Amino acid sequence: MPQPRDLLASVFGFPAFRPGQEEIVDAVLAGRNTLAIMPTGGGKSLCYQLPALCRDGVTVVISPLIALMRDQVRSLREAGVEAGALTSGNTDAETEEVFAALDEGRLKLLYMAPERLASVGTLPLLRRIGTRLIAVDEAHCVSQWGHDFRPDYLRIGELRRALGVPLAAFTATADEETRAEIVNRLFDGVAPDTFLRGFDRPNIHLAFAVKDSPRAQILSFAAARRGQSGIVYCGTRAKTEVLAQALREGGHTACFYHGGMDAEDRRQVEARFQREDGLIVVATIAFGMGIDKPDIRWVAHADLPKSIEGYYQEIGRAGRDGAAAETLTLYGQDDIRFRRQQIDESPAPPDRKAADHARLNALLGLAEAVGCRRQVLLGYFGESAAPCGNCDICDRPADVFDATDAVRKALSAILRTGEWFGAGHLIDILTGNATPKVRERGHDALPTFAVGRDLTKAAWGAVFRQMMGRDLVRPDPDRHGALRMTDAARPILRGEEAITLRRDTIQSARPANVVKALVSDEDAPLLSALKAKRRALAEEANVPAYVIFADRTLIEMAEKRPRTLDEMAGITGVGAKKLESFGAIFLSVIKGAEGSEEHLHPARMRLAGRPEGQVFDRLADVQLELSRGQDGTGKYLSCTHSTLKLIAERRPSTLSELQRIQGMGEQKVERFGEAFLQVLREA
Repeated sequence: MPQPRDLLASVFGFPAFRPGQEEIVDAVLAGRNTLAIMPTGGGKSLCYQLPALCRDGVTVVISPLIALMRDQVRSLREAGVEAGALTSGNTDAETEEVFAALDEGRLKLLYMAPERLASVGTLPLLRRIGTRLIAVDEAHCVSQWGHDFRPDYLRIGELRRALGVPLAAFTATADEETRAEIVNRLFDGVAPDTFLRGFDRPNIHLAFAVKDSPRAQILSFAAARRGQSGIVYCGTRAKTEVLAQALREGGHTACFYHGGMDAEDRRQVEARFQREDGLIVVATIAFGMGIDKPDIRWVAHADLPKSIEGYYQEIGRAGRDGAAAETLTLYGQDDIRFRRQQIDESPAPPDRKAADHARLNALLGLAEAVGCRRQVLLGYFGESAAPCGNCDICDRPADVFDATDAVRKALSAILRTGEWFGAGHLIDILTGNATPKVRERGHDALPTFAVGRDLTKAAWGAVFRQMMGRDLVRPDPDRHGALRMTDAARPILRGEEAITLRRDTIQSARPANVVKALVSDEDAPLLSALKAKRRALAEEANVPAYVIFADRTLIEMAEKRPRTLDEMAGITGVGAKKLESFGAIFLSVIKGAEGSEEHLHPARMRLAGRPEGQVFDRLADVQLELSRGQDGTGKYLSCTHSTLKLIAERRPSTLSELQRIQGMGEQKVERFGEAFLQVLREA
């Protein structure tokens, strides 16, 4: 049986497993029911693809989106893996091709949507083809507590029982309730081997900024990353259209995406995003699950996300190839008020509302963090970490101050006005602004009137925003958004606790939009040339660019500049099939001239990047030296490239073993035998 680590290198071109992958692969390969919660971009697909290649029979993959399935099939085929998908989007020819591959026993991975399980013919088919494993992608879809509930996922548990095969379920985020429902629905309540891997995505730079001309902030952020693929998330459909237009007017290639569009229009945007380099999609959260483009270089939020889980999933769409990626999340007082109101006005039961407020509080705590953002984010998921050095606060530490006195003044103003007013009116009271509304209600006679003149109106706005972020006050929907004090604020009001707030978000809201280059200035022209070649090959093959090579692979090529196919085989993401298909092409780009790479015999090419390749070369040299014998006057003899390949791979240790190699006869053993064995001993 092939070993996963060998296939990881030879098929997929990865020198080693990512953290957490190998244990999961071993569990799946051993035939144990498995649940894996891994970070977005953490390499979930490999955890079922590798066992599928190591085992006999077919692995059936249940995946939620046609586009995602087709992309995975394309990528696997480019890597030399027999895979197919049965979807409603197939042509008749494509479906016939899949069935032919199944009948001939060639297909290793069969993708299908959960809706196909409703067909009466599906179970007999899966029995007939020898299904050995069920893999479930986006397993949170089985749960009503999850982000994207799909009722047809409920049929998967029945399928597992009917086939009597192990099941491996994968998802990026699943809280305790979601995990419990997955176990109940897919595994009949019997806990599978569960792997909860780290949530950290160290390649993603985290940044938040207070809204201050938010359209200009987004345009500035995008301008600093011109030519890179990105996503801008917005809170409303209308905003996606307006902001996409603004980006186009700014010289960017941009389009919008939301749930109110026709299905065909949405599919066109999805297809463009997968295939076009440098496209920006401005979208609602409808543009989410199934977006598996590995080279998204940045994600921006023009409005505050709904929850910390939503935030994590959305930023997780950037940098799936492991290369550097950036994020920016804008937020303001109106965002907080809107999200609170959404929760309070929802038909959810009280316990669910309380849980949703807690999730929002966690996100607001991240937004108003005074220390490393990654520490705060990972802390929410139960992980600890050292300061990351890859967030805006690590780049420039927060300027903080003791805000206890200011917060107590604000709370006093709220209570003395009966918790019936919003931040604007309260700020007028605190700063001593005797507006007609203030005078009419006699609030200019309150003890708190003008006690906050030491802070500007803008500064008080930031104080109230941070108080809402810390859940010290909440807008009351029954009182038209008036601020009410929470129990969390009482210790501060009583002088039992102190509080620290950020001064820098008060003084300036505008972030520094300095783009981090993917490569050095010296390597940038070569990277552009490699991307241009990739784009041309992708267009010719009618596949997304990353199916040829991911950004991360091209970056490594630009930095290491391989000069031979052996060196090219050592580049991450260059497996045997891709080396054969594209190796010489990209070497020619690196060398600066088409056709400058020597043409290797196919037998030698198949050994590229392996120790056997160097053995092959030494055997060929020895053969050339001895082609006419020791004295150079004998009859000419030589071995074929295929024979040399077999010798390099099998490593015979005796003359009799050498003679049994196809293509070696008595004469050749007599001429080359001892010299070949010496090469093998020295290797």
